Amino acid sequence: MTSSSASVSDAATRYLARPEGRIGYDVQGSGPLLVLVPGMGELRSSYRHLTPLLVEAGYRVATTDLRGHGDSDTSFSSYGDVATAGDISALIADLGGSAVIVGNSLAAGAAVIVAAEHPEQVTGLVLVGPFVRNPPVSAITRALFRAMMAPLWIASVWKSYMPTLYAGQKPADFEQYRTAVIASLRRPAYGKAFSLTTQQTDHDPAEAALDAVAAPALVVMGDRDPDFRDPAAEARWIGDALKGEVVMVAEAGHYPHAQQPDITADAVLRFLERVTHGA
Repeated sequence: MTSSSASVSDAATRYLARPEGRIGYDVQGSGPLLVLVPGMGELRSSYRHLTPLLVEAGYRVATTDLRGHGDSDTSFSSYGDVATAGDISALIADLGGSAVIVGNSLAAGAAVIVAAEHPEQVTGLVLVGPFVRNPPVSAITRALFRAMMAPLWIASVWKSYMPTLYAGQKPADFEQYRTAVIASLRRPAYGKAFSLTTQQTDHDPAEAALDAVAAPALVVMGDRDPDFRDPAAEARWIGDALKGEVVMVAEAGHYPHAQQPDITADAVLRFLERVTHGA
């Protein structure tokens, strides 16, 4: 993996060919397949603390960058939930069999779409800090956010904004990871790709797909997630919609898998034991 992903693993970067570019990913371990997908603005090494625990427990773990992020290309014209869902589905098909998808933030909405449209590919869903519907936001706030996320200064803005998303206990290597994220964003075309992701992301397709999901689901939400006015209420709503289990993680913001990996892993492994039994 390249230094842009700030990984502590020795897994080599692989590439999945898509119609407009390549998606960077890696695979570690053996056993039932898990596909871990980070949120917008993050790198696949967001899962650097969780992945070793899952591999040790006997799973084959693929971690992938979003299009326009990390080791993926910036040549794509479309971004957001639907585009990411297509990439996840293509990766599962390429790796073979079905998978449990672990999706954070935007990627949770994408995972829901895959489960609804390709149920044969999805053994289960783990939705972390999930956006599966658009939050209530005023037109003024939306316009201000888009202005903040303009390519010219998006790296500097994101550098300042990241600590707020890690409310609660930050990973011990947070500063090192943030440095890698910002260095990745400052590469030619990557800031623009991230900006396009913020502009094109719409969770309405994910919300529309909720009723069609039959796969078992686990919702993992940080109790201090700043992206939601009431994280516990949002988690309950998603859990009810998917008839799934909800786990609230104390002292965690939008990234409980990085902030509280042991607690998150315990919840995920209990879920996996049920849904992958006999796989």
